[in-house]
Amino acid sequence: MSAQKNDPVATPEHWAKVKDILGAALECEPSQRPEFVEQACSGDVRLRAEIESLLAAHNDAGGFSEIAWTGGIEETPPTPKTIGPYRLDRELGVGGMGQVWLAEQTEPVHRWLALKLIRGGLYDTSVIQRFQAERQSLALMNHPAIAKVFDAGATAEGQPFFAMEYVDGQPLNQYCDEKKLGIRERIKLFLQVCDGVQHAHQKAIIHRDLKPSNILLTEVDGKPTPRIIDFGLAKAVASPVPGQTLLTQLGAVMGTPGYMSPEQADPSVEDIDTRTDVYSLGVILYELLTGFLPFDTQRWKKQRIDEVLRELRESDPLRPSTRLSSGGKESAFSAEARGIEAGQLSRQLRGDLDWITMKALEKDRERRYGSASDLAADLERYLENRPVHARPVSHAYRLRKYIRRNRVAVVVTTATFALLAAFAVMQSIQLRRITRERDRADRVTQFMIGIFKVSNPSEARGNSITARELLDKASVDINSQLGKDSILKAKMLMSMGKVYQTLGLYSRAEPLLRQSVDLYRSEEGAEHLDTLDATSELAHCIEEESRYREAEQIDL
Repeated sequence: MSAQKNDPVATPEHWAKVKDILGAALECEPSQRPEFVEQACSGDVRLRAEIESLLAAHNDAGGFSEIAWTGGIEETPPTPKTIGPYRLDRELGVGGMGQVWLAEQTEPVHRWLALKLIRGGLYDTSVIQRFQAERQSLALMNHPAIAKVFDAGATAEGQPFFAMEYVDGQPLNQYCDEKKLGIRERIKLFLQVCDGVQHAHQKAIIHRDLKPSNILLTEVDGKPTPRIIDFGLAKAVASPVPGQTLLTQLGAVMGTPGYMSPEQADPSVEDIDTRTDVYSLGVILYELLTGFLPFDTQRWKKQRIDEVLRELRESDPLRPSTRLSSGGKESAFSAEARGIEAGQLSRQLRGDLDWITMKALEKDRERRYGSASDLAADLERYLENRPVHARPVSHAYRLRKYIRRNRVAVVVTTATFALLAAFAVMQSIQLRRITRERDRADRVTQFMIGIFKVSNPSEARGNSITARELLDKASVDINSQLGKDSILKAKMLMSMGKVYQTLGLYSRAEPLLRQSVDLYRSEEGAEHLDTLDATSELAHCIEEESRYREAEQIDL
């Protein structure tokens, strides 16, 4: 007896550890169990041998055995083929706590459903409590995105069971990839999942094991509809039945590491709340967007459990767009499953979707979204091109969002303002042109009045003035009166030059015409019609003086 007391294997603490590791190993796929056991035992050869022995006994018993409180193996008869009105057809899955069977209900109605019961021989009080908690959790909830519970009871041997909706569907991520759904379509499906999780939270139920394999997609009337299943790790926030003790397992790590929140990975944290499901939703969103998990779970297979949990608690994942940019060929495959190129997908995720996903994955749950509905609301803002709450807001960001959200209105308004601005500019130009022409007319009037004005008419012979005298007076006054308006001055010089030519005074006409040509060239350019007209007039004047060679050169 003394040897048994000194043997650490016989202690309750040791058997508790054995049961924890064995239960977790049974949750793993058979091919992954050896590697998991090696990591969980952390070099303890004796512990590992014991776990492997129990697993072997479990397999020999056809999967219907489990450790009991005494630490032994209790073999029980196989599960009966019928339980009440249910005929068991085939096993759909086995977990660390129970079996799930496809069953046919024969009365009072005929239908196929999923029947879940504790595996034979597993009568651990805590496991039964967990099973009953799941049954009660599902019974409390009534939502299109949550599998329905139809019935509950116990077998003749006392095994609890419940019958629930059979969901013949695919895991969420697998369905989306096979259908090659785009980012917006995936988000719309994810919003339905968030709505179901929020319903569970409103019923004071935390799932604690959300992952794509627990969210099955089935099509109803051709439309994909998610169903959340497996509330086996669900925790009631408040006691759903008066007098019922809440199920708590302090110090135990429960959940799937790839989707587990940092507080779930910390055995010292006792107050797990609804934000742990928000974190798991963030992981699912990350995977839906990129095709990758936030952390490299393949590398975790080579690490000890404590190292994995420490990374979950302390390390921050890459942003979705960054993870996709660094994924190489795998990123190309992920982008193809989303109907887009890898570079375009990375750009689509950069910004709002990065911010939303990373806020859901915050290590500090105080900085995380407070609820599944808050996460859903921000995703809806993204779909509607409205500013998201996860991103620091700037005026430029709000303006870009407004433009994207109201493209047609913005285009119409912008076009209207552009037309009004163009009209205003044209009116302004027209007004300036009219004003300029009016001023020129006034200056011409004043100039002509000045030409015909005689300071002392008595000095003129017979009080008469010849046309040449008027021209001579105008050629002298033109620089002083029209010097500031080069175009008007050029026009007047060419007009006076033409008059001199009419009078046969070519030598007086030539300098005026040259001035006109020079002014037009400097103001309007050599190819302008006014410049060419003045140049032609000058060439004609020189030609009249029989200077043909010079006239030809001017035409050139």
